[in-house]
Amino acid sequence: MKLVKSLLLGSAAGLIAVGGAQAADLPVKAKAVEYVKICSLYGAGFYYMPGTDTCIKLGGYLRADVIFGGSGDYGFNYTQAGANGGSNNRVQNYYYTRARMDFNVDTRTATEYGVVRTYADMIFSYDTGNFTGSNPSSFTAGGVSLGLYHAFIQFAGFTMGRTVSIYDAPWQSYNAGGPDTVPGGSNHVTGINQFAYTADFGQGMTGSVALEMPDTQSNGAGNLWNMTTPVTGASYMTGVYGNNGLGGTRSPDIVGAFRVDQAWGLAQLSASAHDLHPGYYGTTEPTGHPSDKWGWSVQGALSIKNIPTGAGDSINLNAVYTDGDSRRNFQVLFPNNFAIFSGSGIGAYQSVGFASITDGVFGAGGGIETTKTWGFRGGYTHNWNPYWATGVYGGYAQLKYSDTAKTLICANFTALYGAASATCNPDFSFGVVGVNTVWTPVKNLAFTADLSWSRLDQKYSGTISGPNTALLTAAKPAATYELKDQNSLTLMLRANRTF
Repeated sequence: MKLVKSLLLGSAAGLIAVGGAQAADLPVKAKAVEYVKICSLYGAGFYYMPGTDTCIKLGGYLRADVIFGGSGDYGFNYTQAGANGGSNNRVQNYYYTRARMDFNVDTRTATEYGVVRTYADMIFSYDTGNFTGSNPSSFTAGGVSLGLYHAFIQFAGFTMGRTVSIYDAPWQSYNAGGPDTVPGGSNHVTGINQFAYTADFGQGMTGSVALEMPDTQSNGAGNLWNMTTPVTGASYMTGVYGNNGLGGTRSPDIVGAFRVDQAWGLAQLSASAHDLHPGYYGTTEPTGHPSDKWGWSVQGALSIKNIPTGAGDSINLNAVYTDGDSRRNFQVLFPNNFAIFSGSGIGAYQSVGFASITDGVFGAGGGIETTKTWGFRGGYTHNWNPYWATGVYGGYAQLKYSDTAKTLICANFTALYGAASATCNPDFSFGVVGVNTVWTPVKNLAFTADLSWSRLDQKYSGTISGPNTALLTAAKPAATYELKDQNSLTLMLRANRTF
């Protein structure tokens, strides 16, 4: 009996042990894997964010540029305080380079009120430096810069945040490629803070209104010359005619646009109102101030597609007129003021051309004299085959000061340089023509060569006794300079990988 009892107890213990081991080895039920699913509602590249009904798309590009004969990336060769490109001497760079990465995030969610969209576009760049000063020159080292070109929310027709202006044509100032300094229309490719509404009327017709904040962008607020205090001769030779008399913001730009976008192409009419809010005549409140004045502008844009020269070929055209809103013509990537030096054929030390872009001018006790401009630009792109394309483009703009503004500016000119050997006229014209070729050996990889010629047609004449401009980076001596039109030839080579 003891033997039987022992066997039964041992068997029971063994069964319990085996049962316990089997229970410990039972697999735990895993959570369901949430696979990333393609979202086909908004085009290629969108995916559902796991666990949500929001679709997301990631993209961007990586770019490498080399610029020959420019003042940076990518514009004509000019000099102004802090940047030396147009002095045409040994203390300027003959080439510049840039490495850039762009990263953008696009999310969209369908709601009962329509699609809610957010979009952000971030730029990370490294630019080579520049020489400044005289001999010995100083070198401003290059470095990393960050940019936020777009950051907006769209909902029920409203756009809130930073993006391109509704005033701009879809191609900005790149009608067929080209530099950042082609005049003849608006360009806010780096974004402008705004609150906008767009109504869709169907059949490709839309109307938009917006409140835009021009001071959120470099050069966007424009110049408003206060002529009550004379500037130095060296400053005047770089297009600084007075002190910038802008006050704080009082009103955003009021902008409207109507667009027709169909298979044949696109047509758009834009208009803007720009508040010129000056500070004081002097440096303190008791000196008084001019009254505000509204500037305005109007722009037409036309794109023609499906032209007989080939599939994908296009013609893009702009025309613009401004009164006290010059940045809608000489767009915000164009320098506010600049100078270009070159040789002289009349025995002067060298020649110089300088220009200033401003919305208005005022003097002591006077009101704002608005500056008027007009311009146009165009471009034609031809696709030779799926791998090669060529673009030709051009732009032209003219700026004119009022007679009262000229009197104020030329009083400073005469005080600085005299009137015996020179004639003062601050009006000017600026033109650009260029050509580029793009090779796309594989999808989303492009190599570009873009050559542009820029010309400053300035209206000053004669010669002036210019001061030493070393402190303004041009490194020019005190000498006799001929007032003369100037040219700039610039070549850009670019490699661009889009993802």
